[in-house]
Formats: sequence, C-alpha cells, structure tokens
Amino acid sequence: MNRIFGRGGPKAPPPNLTDCIGKVDDRSESIDKKVARLDVELVKYKDQMKKMRDGPSKNMVKQKAMRVLKQKRMYESQRDNLMQQSFNMEQTNYTIQSLKDTKTTVDAMKIGAKEMKKAYKHVKIDQIEDLQDELGDMMEDANDIQEALGRSYGTPEIDDDDLEAELDALGDELLMDDDSSYLDEAATAPSIPEGVPGDKSVNRDGVLVDEFGLPQIPAT
Repeated sequence: MNRIFGRGGPKAPPPNLTDCIGKVDDRSESIDKKVARLDVELVKYKDQMKKMRDGPSKNMVKQKAMRVLKQKRMYESQRDNLMQQSFNMEQTNYTIQSLKDTKTTVDAMKIGAKEMKKAYKHVKIDQIEDLQDELGDMMEDANDIQEALGRSYGTPEIDDDDLEAELDALGDELLMDDDSSYLDEAATAPSIPEGVPGDKSVNRDGVLVDEFGLPQIPAT
C-alpha cells in the first residue's frame, strides 16, 4: 500500500516564536550591514562632489549619491519594520510564558490547598484546647505537690525582733574577733628546721645554728 499511494512525509514542527524572533533579528542585522556599506559609499560621493566644479560630471556623481541615498532609506524602512516585528513577537512570547508560569503557580496552589485540607482533617481545634487545659491543670497540680513537699515540720515560730537583736550581737562578736595579736605570736615563733640532720646554717641575726635552729659555739 505504501508503494502504491506513497508514504506521507513527517509533519513539520509548529512554528516557534523564539526561532522566528531569531530569524527576524538576523535579517535586521543583515540590513544594518548593507546600510553601513551605503554610508561609506555616500561619504565617498560627497567627498568627490566637494572637489568638483559644477557641471555634468558633478551632476552625474550627485545622481549616483541620490540613488544610493534612496536605497539607504529603503533599507532603513525595512529594518525598522523588522525590528517592530521582532519586538511584537518578543512581547507575545513574554505574555505566553507569563501565562504558563501563572498556570503552573495556580496548579501548585490548588495542590497545596488539597494537602492542607487533608492535614486539617487530622487536627481538631477542640482537642487542642482540651489538651492545653489538661496540661495547665497538671502544671498546677505539680506546683501544689512541690509546695507540699517543701513544708517544714516542728519549726518554732521566731520573732523578727529577736532575730534582729541576735544579728546585731553577732556583728559585735565579729568585731571583737578582729584581734590579730595571734598573728604576731605566730610570726615570732622559731622557724621550722629545714635540711637534713647535721647541717648547719646562719639565721637572720647572723648566728650559726644547727638543723634545729639552736645556736652553735664554734670550736676554739
């Protein structure tokens, strides 16, 4: 059957705005190059006319310059048209992409709303409030238990005036204990012997003493 009727060729892909924009921009750049070449030619003709006297030769150069200028204007018009087409397609492409992004965002929000509804089915506000009340009652009971365990038994009641009088007397006793004469006695006590038995040394007064701090009389 394919040999008789032939096989249809593959379908061409649908037009793509991005590809179309690229092609239009390429055509616009090609026209820009042509305009640049015409500008160079116009400058050449203009320089020639400055050096020539009025007459048929100068008019001939002028006609060439006018023809080149006309071509330049035509190319510039085509370039402006192509640039406008490219701009319009870019705006269309931007709008299409924005709509696609918006659709994606809306779809994601719908999925999120469904997930939230499923999650809310497992959460009951009444149960949360009851749980909070129960926790509050348990905390109050725990405080009561701590207070009960901290009670003191058999502690006599003490008058605050008696405590203040005892505190004042305690301050006087502390002042009386400031006597540091015992420190002077400790400073005048003989020093602890140092060294090994049999060693001799000189004390602070320059007297030769043994290891026990006893004065030694030198042998005559």
